[in-house]
Amino acid sequence: MKTIINSNLYISLAAVFFCIETQIQLGLKPQWHPYLFLIFFATLFEYNLHRLITIVTNKEALQTEKHRWVRENKGAFYFLVLASIVGFAAAAMLAKKEVLFALSPIAFITFFYSIPFFGKNGNLLRLREIPYLKIFLIAFVWASSTLLLPLIHSGLEFTTVDTMLIFIERFFFVFSITIPFDIRDIQSDKRASLKTIPLLFSEKKSYAISYFSLSIFLVVSIFHYTILFKSYSLAIAFGLSFIATFICLYSKKIREMSYYHYGILDGTIIFQAVLVVFFYYLKFL
Repeated sequence: MKTIINSNLYISLAAVFFCIETQIQLGLKPQWHPYLFLIFFATLFEYNLHRLITIVTNKEALQTEKHRWVRENKGAFYFLVLASIVGFAAAAMLAKKEVLFALSPIAFITFFYSIPFFGKNGNLLRLREIPYLKIFLIAFVWASSTLLLPLIHSGLEFTTVDTMLIFIERFFFVFSITIPFDIRDIQSDKRASLKTIPLLFSEKKSYAISYFSLSIFLVVSIFHYTILFKSYSLAIAFGLSFIATFICLYSKKIREMSYYHYGILDGTIIFQAVLVVFFYYLKFL
């Protein structure tokens, strides 16, 4: 399990689960499609690319505990980077052109999140280094990519209200579970002169923002699936997801557990999707 988490296979599977969840939210039957492999390999490539750029541009980072797995498994790490590129290329050949076209702006944002480009005065700059933008970019990319892939591939027309509410729900959910990552990186971000929400407000207030963001997810979900669209099974699934995620965010004991960020918090994505799938099939029993 440690290898799956450290290699970023775990978070890549979470992206796939989010897409399957979206299928159900859109009223579709959960099915395997080439775009699920597309999102899997794209996520695997981006997360490992970010690591690769970090250790290439900052040799000292390789000696930190955060990059311990890469340091001890360089061969496997480079293989995963190569495999993700090959896998993404193969999946892209099977995906619809409309899907690739719609996702190209998101791919651009994702790529330059890790890869530096020229900013002001000719200095190299990554999107994640723009003050306070990092966490918003992560939430936007996750919400838009895992929504657009199933939406466009289906070829069906959905109401603007429905799709916007799904985007809002997912954006605030991802935003809430991403803030603890910035809290964890307070010292390293401070040394790198990166401006983040925890450095602006403090750890305590940042957790309060996380709870508030998660509450927005819950309120919008309940409004969406009990008032606008009568889908009480989804409302229950998201309600349970809210409770479990809030406990993971709030409990100090859980925060101190090993793999809290990459295992437990990332796992809340998979848990939410599993709940949605469970309640989807439960109504057929």
